[in-house]
Amino acid sequence: MGGDSSPVVAVGNAAVDLSPSWLKNWAIATFGENDKVVLIGGIFVVIALLAAGFGVLARIRLGYGRLALLAFGVLGAWAAATRPDAGMLDVLPSLLAAWAGAATLSRIFRRLEPVENAEPAVGEPDDAGEVAGEVAGEEAASEAPPARLEQPPVMLAGERLRTIDRRSLFTGVATGAGVAVVTGAAGVWLGGRNNVAAERAQVAAELPKPVEPLPPLPAGVDFKIPNLSPFVTPNHDFYRVDTALALPNVDPNTWSLKIHGMVDRPIELSFAELLKRPIVEADLTLACVSNPVGGQYVGNARWLGVAMAGVLREAGIKAGADMLLSTSADGWTAGTPVEVVMDGRNALFAFAMNGEPLPVAHGFPVRQVVPGLYGYVSATKWVVDVNVTRFDEATAYWTDRGWDAKGPIKTQSRIDTPRNKTKPGRNVIAGVAWAQTKGIAKVEVKVDDGPWQVAKLAEVPGPDTWRQWSIEVDLASGMHTLSCRATDETGETQTSNGAPPEPSGATGYHRVLIETT
Repeated sequence: MGGDSSPVVAVGNAAVDLSPSWLKNWAIATFGENDKVVLIGGIFVVIALLAAGFGVLARIRLGYGRLALLAFGVLGAWAAATRPDAGMLDVLPSLLAAWAGAATLSRIFRRLEPVENAEPAVGEPDDAGEVAGEVAGEEAASEAPPARLEQPPVMLAGERLRTIDRRSLFTGVATGAGVAVVTGAAGVWLGGRNNVAAERAQVAAELPKPVEPLPPLPAGVDFKIPNLSPFVTPNHDFYRVDTALALPNVDPNTWSLKIHGMVDRPIELSFAELLKRPIVEADLTLACVSNPVGGQYVGNARWLGVAMAGVLREAGIKAGADMLLSTSADGWTAGTPVEVVMDGRNALFAFAMNGEPLPVAHGFPVRQVVPGLYGYVSATKWVVDVNVTRFDEATAYWTDRGWDAKGPIKTQSRIDTPRNKTKPGRNVIAGVAWAQTKGIAKVEVKVDDGPWQVAKLAEVPGPDTWRQWSIEVDLASGMHTLSCRATDETGETQTSNGAPPEPSGATGYHRVLIETT
């Protein structure tokens, strides 16, 4: 069973897939990389509310409550079974959870049922006393004037109602709920992170060397200004945007990559076979199409992998093919233009970043990286399949939801510092700019309504990475608006017209309001 078989994860994945694009965009913009935590938390809240509702139904009639629980289990099983990577056993956790819930509900309500032939409790009359009392009561009733008769619960002789101490009940329910939440969250976390730790460590010990190792980074690549993004983004700080609630645990020993479709010779590569091919090392910046102007969903790393173009040439792409439909281990898909991958850029089946195997959250054991394209059309994590096809015959996950089919990167720039407050006088304004495959030629900065001023640019190893920039300006006391814009090596300057990320990437100048005091 995979991580997606968890009832919580299965329902969460279904919610992600069925949510409209505007809701996904709002979640990413509002919660950032915590969007999945918020979703899982929301699911637990909904489950708690539904559990209360099932309890109310059970009080009306026990069968209603049990039926509702079983229906909820079937929903979870359906969500697990309809995942692209679903296995035959993935429905079991949801069905077993429903069975356990129904059994628990039955046990609780049985304790509220009358107990037959119970011994009288202390202070309760025995049967003879009850009979005498009934006779005396009848005689008294015949002599008394008519009165409004109360209707007590009808119980057979020898029965008494079981009781549950309220504190014990609440303690038991709270403890059970707490254990369920903690163990469920721990299961998701452990299932997503730790199952391939040993395999990842083994890969780390055997990382191959590139055919042509890159030289050291230029001395002036990093200004080392406080709060300025470093040229190389550490793996633990690298942005993560994907649809996986439970990270796929892909064993490199069983992983394989299939190249098929409109090819002369279908290929299937094991991880060991992939690593025997010529290894390429490349400095590349990746960016997410969901990144708003000035956003943090962009990062730079040194990647190790195998050239996608070489593998595809070996397969032999047939005439007319213009799309690579890549699929991840969890069923997510991306459509990449064939011409982009084959034009000589460093498009890789990558297996390492910044000197270590890919972290699980970033696609271990293998992912795609293609400079010049947004990640949603190129950067498939946990990649297992590439179908060579056509854009007019196939669609991918995000293009099905209204996003642009080809997703070329837009020239962008960002102010990293200052962001809020600073002191009057001489100040350093600094940030990063990127235009992958083109390179950054110029960055300009404007204070309030003043003129555009050209910033100093850091060194870069090539056109596929972002570039740091900085400038010193004098700022008087008060509020100021800082703006920046970049020009790439083709002479194109980013537009001032603001646009949201959907459907093809955000545009506009990054502006920061600061106070000098």
